[in-house]
Amino acid sequence: MSPQPVVFIDSGVGGLPYFDAFRKLASDRYAVYIADREQYPYGPKKKEELSAILISLVDHIRRELDPCLFVIACNSASVSALDALRVNFPDLPFVGTVPAVKPAALYSRTRQIGVLATERTVEDPYVRLLAERFAPDCELIGMAAPELVEFVEHRYIQATPQERSEAVAGYVRKFRELHVDALVLGCTHFLFLAPEFAVAAAPDMVLFDSRSGVAKRAIALLEELPTMPKAKTTPGRASAQGAPRMYVTGDAPLETQWSAFASHFGLELSAKPGIRA
Repeated sequence: MSPQPVVFIDSGVGGLPYFDAFRKLASDRYAVYIADREQYPYGPKKKEELSAILISLVDHIRRELDPCLFVIACNSASVSALDALRVNFPDLPFVGTVPAVKPAALYSRTRQIGVLATERTVEDPYVRLLAERFAPDCELIGMAAPELVEFVEHRYIQATPQERSEAVAGYVRKFRELHVDALVLGCTHFLFLAPEFAVAAAPDMVLFDSRSGVAKRAIALLEELPTMPKAKTTPGRASAQGAPRMYVTGDAPLETQWSAFASHFGLELSAKPGIRA
């Protein structure tokens, strides 16, 4: 009997750092990553449109892969569609990814918190509700960076260290001018550039993201589920059945960067009816 996978969804490669964080804590769980290239990017889309896209995609994945749990590894998709997904699939557990405003508020001394994200996340009322709940005495400064999403998705693999540093420098400078001392990376794509952000932000600004919290929440939900077959592994090598996999939506030929991203994260690109890989 094939193990039921834990499925991570993002519009592209952004959710891979979250997938990786989960795998480091639960390497015995069969996991699958879905890059929804066909609907990329999620960030500029309206809430209702994005909800409809995610409902359709989850329904298709459910029929094809029979997952035990979904992780919506995208802040834009989570703030827009998570409630709708739970209503439409009440028997499936979902873990969302939202900006790490709470730990940032606990840390901040200037009470100026920066949130770098997509348009959809910055504009969503959910982020303001997070601020009102966890940081009522802080000013939350949201900044959309759609071109940084494009940089990670299409140029990151080939970019030089200098180009990666230059891609983040302007944003850090703007937040510093606003006296931000806690910077939340509120788009999963930006985690690829976390080392560059950390260097640019030091020593007066600290970064926050939700990788650890999302991974731990997914594991906690898995432990609440009925016992299910796990992927059988041997030291140093996953079995063919349990090897983590990446599927890419759409029928167009895959661009070369997909193989590079898959290789970097130890994923196999695999074909499945209706999901291009």
